[in-house]
Amino acid sequence: MTARNHLYLVDGSAYIFRAYHRLPPLTDPEGTPVGAVYGYTTMLWKLAEDLDKADGPTHLAVILDKGSTSFRNDIYPEYKANRPEPPEDLRPQFPLIRDATRAFSLPCIEEEGLEADDLIASYARAAARKGWDVTIVSSDKDLMQLIGKCEEPDEGVAEGGAIDMLDTMKNARIGREEVIEKFGVPPELVGDVLALMGDSVDNIPGIYGIGPKTASKLIADHGDLAGALDSAPEMKKSKLKERLLEGRDMAELSRVLVQLKEDCALPIAIDDMKLDGVPPEPLAAFLEKHGFTSLLKRLETGTGSPSRTTDLNPAKQTTAAAPASGDGNRQPPPEMPAVDHDAYECVQTMERLEHWITQSFAARIVAVDTETSALDAMQADLTGISLATGPNAACYIPLAHGGSDMFSEKPEQIETKAALAALKPLLESDAVLKIGQNIKYDLNVLARHGIAVAPIDDTMIVSFALDAGRSLDGIGGGHGMDELSERHLGHTPIPFKEVCGTGKKAIPFGEVQLDKATRYAAEDADVTWRLHRLLKPRLAEEGGTRIYERVDRPLIPVVAGMERLGIKVDRAGLAKLSEEFAAEIARIESEIFAATGEEFTIGSPKQLGEVLFDKLGYKGGRKGKSGQYSTDQTVLERLAGEGAEVATKVLEWRQLAKLKSTYTDALQAAINPATGRVHTSYSLVGAQTGRLSSTDPNLQNIPIRTEIGRQIREAFVAEKGNVLLAADYSQIELRLAAHMADVPQLREAFAAGEDIHARTAQEMFGTVDRDTRARAKTVNFAILYGISRWGLAGRLGVEPDEAQAIIDTYFQRFPGIQNYIHATLESVRARGYSETLFGRKTWFPRINSKNQAERQGSERAAINAPIQGTSADIIKRAMVRMMPTLENAKLGHVQMLLQVHDELVFELPEGDVEAASKVIEDVMASAAEPAVKLTVPLGVDIGSGRSWGAAH
Repeated sequence: MTARNHLYLVDGSAYIFRAYHRLPPLTDPEGTPVGAVYGYTTMLWKLAEDLDKADGPTHLAVILDKGSTSFRNDIYPEYKANRPEPPEDLRPQFPLIRDATRAFSLPCIEEEGLEADDLIASYARAAARKGWDVTIVSSDKDLMQLIGKCEEPDEGVAEGGAIDMLDTMKNARIGREEVIEKFGVPPELVGDVLALMGDSVDNIPGIYGIGPKTASKLIADHGDLAGALDSAPEMKKSKLKERLLEGRDMAELSRVLVQLKEDCALPIAIDDMKLDGVPPEPLAAFLEKHGFTSLLKRLETGTGSPSRTTDLNPAKQTTAAAPASGDGNRQPPPEMPAVDHDAYECVQTMERLEHWITQSFAARIVAVDTETSALDAMQADLTGISLATGPNAACYIPLAHGGSDMFSEKPEQIETKAALAALKPLLESDAVLKIGQNIKYDLNVLARHGIAVAPIDDTMIVSFALDAGRSLDGIGGGHGMDELSERHLGHTPIPFKEVCGTGKKAIPFGEVQLDKATRYAAEDADVTWRLHRLLKPRLAEEGGTRIYERVDRPLIPVVAGMERLGIKVDRAGLAKLSEEFAAEIARIESEIFAATGEEFTIGSPKQLGEVLFDKLGYKGGRKGKSGQYSTDQTVLERLAGEGAEVATKVLEWRQLAKLKSTYTDALQAAINPATGRVHTSYSLVGAQTGRLSSTDPNLQNIPIRTEIGRQIREAFVAEKGNVLLAADYSQIELRLAAHMADVPQLREAFAAGEDIHARTAQEMFGTVDRDTRARAKTVNFAILYGISRWGLAGRLGVEPDEAQAIIDTYFQRFPGIQNYIHATLESVRARGYSETLFGRKTWFPRINSKNQAERQGSERAAINAPIQGTSADIIKRAMVRMMPTLENAKLGHVQMLLQVHDELVFELPEGDVEAASKVIEDVMASAAEPAVKLTVPLGVDIGSGRSWGAAH
């Protein structure tokens, strides 16, 4: 316990609404809504854990609003009048949230006629006068008035305490300096600023037309609210003078409304808020009653126990899973001991390696992880391998440790070839499942040593099949091992930088001492084993087995094989393109400088903004928080549309500069010296909808329909005697929309092989020409992305009202599309996730957000996710089936090299193009079957040539 008492006051009302919007709707075993209750409980739990690890409180209480009205409504009846009523499914959760607080044996304080802020203010001031420090757990700006040191302590108290705030959303402390930075005035004047600017959330009027910056300046210049208001008569004639004079009464009223009541009677004595640990019985009863089995298991095993008396020695604790979805009906996770680094073994002899191999065969499941010299699996040297057959049953097998020069001392370790020869039967055995975290990397590393690892499971991919898009327990929704470990196991793995260092002092993993290397590497395998033990059963419980087993898992070795094959690029052709781009960039630069009358750094947003808006005087320039003008793509396109030639030139310059640096220069540098080919890396979890993404280098963002994009594709070539074949799904998302939304006109058009955009133009505009077809094409794709009237107006170059009329006409002609959109949104709002035709879930935790931008963004993504996700599933199914089908057709020498959105690229002898084209088309066209029978045909366009560009 700290020598000085420290009181934490939790703004529970803010927690409630954060919890409600963070999780999808959930019900307990009795059918009562408990999504907010569960979220609130986990947030309170996490707060207790975080404070327990830090210099936390000696005393703590949760403060809640008792009702929707207070004494302020007597002063100003419109106070908070524009706040919407709580959602129907939240109302019954309020009493349960109070029960949750009391289940933690924490004081839960609320008073009729008072707001939580007033109680917090009264408790904070009283505690500070007693000499206690106080932390208010909230981000509410009204409470920032309280921050600072108490200068008038109670009689007999030597020194008053200090009040600060803790914003758990940003994990940031807010003190006096932070308040001054935010408001431009110290905490004691924040109320004066609020009185001038008002507050639309609480319906505090303030003075119309005075915003935060003006309010802060007025108070800072004149000392307080009275001084600012009194200065108005002496001001020069201006809008501000008029507003201050006319709005004085409203400002003075607002000052009363924002003033916190600091002398409330205290319902519970401060000394009674002392933290003495959390008795488990009432908390266990509460968790069991509402079906929060994951939290109950954590309580039973002691993991993250929300108690100030929790023993924080990991070796004395056990770990179990943190909740992954808030599903109270999930079976409790398996019990596992805490991670014990001292239990790991460093395997330095063949005898001990044989022991681990025998143990792995007996276990039938082994987690495998490789340590290497670099991130590029195609060039990295193998440094060591770790195995795990159970919790803490893990080892590290060093293979290439020691100094980098020939004279450095090498530690005892098994010779690499001998170790791999011993491991090969295990890693290739059908009788033993090999588990990895992003195992595709390990497959490629080991394949270069002649080992074909199989069968496999991947915890990263399992997590993605379960939780794509979901943000959990205050931790992000990513699928990396460290993040999964913290989220599900409550364990933070050893950071890589702690082992190898950073910057100039960083060393290769092969130079790490074996004891440190063993703790780090074996932990990776141990954590992977634990994650698999925890996550794999959820697939069956939550309906993820179908997508994981039929699409994602079989795709892993396919994609790994494509990465190893790579694709040849014409270095000389790329170098020539780079020279041409450089010359063109220089020409455009000179034109920009001539048009602006000065030379400047075009790539600097700051300098460009000053030239466009300050020097050239273009209208509509807006400065961000950094104080510089925005010069993003949207701004430049707007200026170009208004006739600003400079903006047009800058857009051309940016495109060429990006293509040069990203492709023509980077592709030359990416050529593998051993293979002479470029090996991209595909992420199977890079897009929430299930689409593959490409990195190092990214081959998926090359412009498709521009001449420059074609030139870059010309540099991707086949080996001598071969050609490249490109097979591309034709308008697959529109075809899927026609099926999923049941649109007869579109289905008929696709079945008849019609031009779908021409058919849409005919339906929409009654005529087909170049203009109406182009507009129809834009509308076809835009509608599927849930575009707004303003978004469509921008794309078509029309007024919003005309764009809305086009949308209305589209829905009238194709009512199935509108029905699909409504049904999809209704389903996602109710369940929290969308689903593809093959069962892939994408979660949208902000679909019911009260924040309009968050909600609308989620709605747009939710409309498209089932269609784009189904498209991704189909091409993945085609990829999995492709090579076995080609082999059956005696075309096993055909190589599948690239996947780019809806396109597959192959390399093959020129004489096999006709035969291979037929097989490839058949596989792609029938990839949805038999799982899904589509009512529209899947069209596939195929071309071939010496280069990728020629194949289109």
